[in-house]
Amino acid sequence: MGGRMKSVKRLFLVIFIVYLVPTFASAGFWAMKERPSRWSDARWSSAGILPKPEESNDAAIYVFSAMTGGLKGAVASHAWIVFKEKGAKTYTRYDKVGWGSPIRRNGYSPDAYWYSNTPQLVTSVTGSKAELLIPKIEGAIAAYPYAEPGGYTIWPGPNSNTFVAYVLRTVPELDAVLPPHAIGRDYLPAGEFIHVDDDWRDVHVTVRGLIGLSAGLRSGFEVHFLGLVAGLDFANPGIKVPALGRIGI
Repeated sequence: MGGRMKSVKRLFLVIFIVYLVPTFASAGFWAMKERPSRWSDARWSSAGILPKPEESNDAAIYVFSAMTGGLKGAVASHAWIVFKEKGAKTYTRYDKVGWGSPIRRNGYSPDAYWYSNTPQLVTSVTGSKAELLIPKIEGAIAAYPYAEPGGYTIWPGPNSNTFVAYVLRTVPELDAVLPPHAIGRDYLPAGEFIHVDDDWRDVHVTVRGLIGLSAGLRSGFEVHFLGLVAGLDFANPGIKVPALGRIGI
């Protein structure tokens, strides 16, 4: 009995150090940061990251992530997908949001600030590969199972990151994983317990996005707990820290 209690205490200590300490630290930094107090005060204009779409005839795909607003901004980010077909003079952006019709097409500038937070590029694909993948992305967006009004739950999902992660898993050729603070990314649709990507490079196991793991050539090794993700990145050496993101070499 004593040994079991010690094991439980060690488990709680590990959870506290790995998941809660970084979360509390991030919350502390966030509390000291100057930020808009209301949605209407935030900056939503272009951050000037993407090239002008007319500057290149090539197809292009971009996935962005930016920290969100309010108290959530201390630990959580929002992800979206942008693409431009070959020869197109405009970008197309897709987000999932928590109001109205969840899947938004061109609701914001392709590289807009999110609650005044600068977008970070998760991945990009250009040229002939992007040209081949755009129809697959459009198919994944059309097939997303939580696209109707009411198909959004801020935690543990399905939310904005669940949507983008679903597209990334459905189109594994994008070869990308959302950052650790993309809470909701590990929620698998339809109560799925295990998912193996089509190219067999990643496997995901979860209980409703609350607790589980991901492992493979893309994800490295990750353990998620209540939406918080900790792990190791082997493809691009680094560690994945809950709330704070990826810290690499």
